[in-house]
Amino acid sequence: MANKSSIEWTESTWNPLTGCTKISPGCKHCYAERMAKRLQAMGQPNYVNGFRLTLHEHALEMPLRWKKPQMIFVNSMSDMFHKDVPFEFIQRVFEVMHCASWHTFQVLTKRSKRLLEISPMLNWPANVWMGVSVENTQYTHRIDHLRATPAHTKFLSLEPLLGALPDLDLRNIDWVIVGGESGPGARPLQESWVLDIRDQCLAAGVPFFFKQWGGARKKYNGRLLQGRTWDESPRTMPISHAIHA
Repeated sequence: MANKSSIEWTESTWNPLTGCTKISPGCKHCYAERMAKRLQAMGQPNYVNGFRLTLHEHALEMPLRWKKPQMIFVNSMSDMFHKDVPFEFIQRVFEVMHCASWHTFQVLTKRSKRLLEISPMLNWPANVWMGVSVENTQYTHRIDHLRATPAHTKFLSLEPLLGALPDLDLRNIDWVIVGGESGPGARPLQESWVLDIRDQCLAAGVPFFFKQWGGARKKYNGRLLQGRTWDESPRTMPISHAIHA
């Protein structure tokens, strides 16, 4: 079966590659790095290399064996558009996503420049949602790169949100996720940043999803924004954390 996920905006994860390197401030307290080192210490075979970039050929066709339609976050433990991932391997991942048409795949990258460069050479089925991470105003150019790709559904992950993002250009953006940083050393999230992004989404008619306030003990801070949850998504039914029960 797919690996069930506790990430609020998806249902399962699929990691045909693991490991990464840091490229921007949002990477500072990388959850995937902490988890990879923990799994390595536990002797999990896929993490024998810890957080070094590793391709997993044996995992490539896993979604084809999962018959129940799911929202699948691709490479929750890596970045498919890392410079050291061969283009041919990325093509193979896209081929699997195309064949597994009953699933919806959510791909997220910080490496928007490479995404833009190779996107014309990839087959973009409608069941692949492409997103970029943006943590502060220095990286809003990633949104422009995403907008220029042939992806049918485009989304933003503004997490960990490290500053205000006024005047976002949300043209041709289908979904916005906002969240604070969690875990040791988590940097604070200001409510005014979140409310401003929510209001921008409302004005632009873009579905808004508030993932979490974050913090060292994120479950105690919850995900209520002004007394309610925001679970909007591009699909008909809102994503609900109840799916993980």
